[in-house]
Amino acid sequence: MAAVVVIPARFGSTRFPGKILASETGKPLVQHVVDQARRCKRVSRIIVACDDQRIADAIKPFGTEVMLTDPSHPSGTDRVAEVARRLESEGGEPEVIINVQGDEPEIEAKTIDDLDKLMEESDCQMATAATRFHSPADPNDPNLVKVVVSQSGRAMYFSRSRIPFHRDGETGVQAGYYLHVGIYAYRRDTLIRLAGWRPTPCEMAEKLEQLRALEHDVPIGVTLIERAAHGIDTPQQYRAFVERYQLAGSR
Repeated sequence: MAAVVVIPARFGSTRFPGKILASETGKPLVQHVVDQARRCKRVSRIIVACDDQRIADAIKPFGTEVMLTDPSHPSGTDRVAEVARRLESEGGEPEVIINVQGDEPEIEAKTIDDLDKLMEESDCQMATAATRFHSPADPNDPNLVKVVVSQSGRAMYFSRSRIPFHRDGETGVQAGYYLHVGIYAYRRDTLIRLAGWRPTPCEMAEKLEQLRALEHDVPIGVTLIERAAHGIDTPQQYRAFVERYQLAGSR
């Protein structure tokens, strides 16, 4: 099953304005994400869904396909859903759309391929990724989203709180903490329906969009990966990425 990767890219950023076009490596940040997706074996098409002509102008020289989308979209999911509706009107596109964040230049191609494979081999309407917590990541940090996974490999709940809660303290019970990794695969029709639903109570309480799907009984498969990619939220994180990139290039 060859998937379409859609990378939502918004020019505005509270902590790092214009980060999507930061280019100290010689190419815009979002283009690094595209290049990682190009390494996938199960992807037929890669589209950057952006809200600003400046993004389109910056990445077109790299041969990247771009779709300008409504700048008023409240979330990346809505931006990806707009692309899904366009693909639906074109006809003939693959059933699975994978939403890859535009600020994760080190996303692993295998993670994307594994999500597509999970969608092919299951009846899940969505899929995402998770990993074990590794030091120094702290499960108590509300900025790090936790997910509880069932024995059949489906998401039971996502939370900013530490879940599962160990009522009797750490007693050796093997109920580990999984860190949610914000990449999603969708059946195209599921994505379009999801974007059309109103926010749900748990979603609004936790400020986690994926809970809207669970509250509508949409099954979400979870693929477990070795580690989470480094997302870029601040100038300091970007500089660290540039250093890793330059170091890798010098080897």
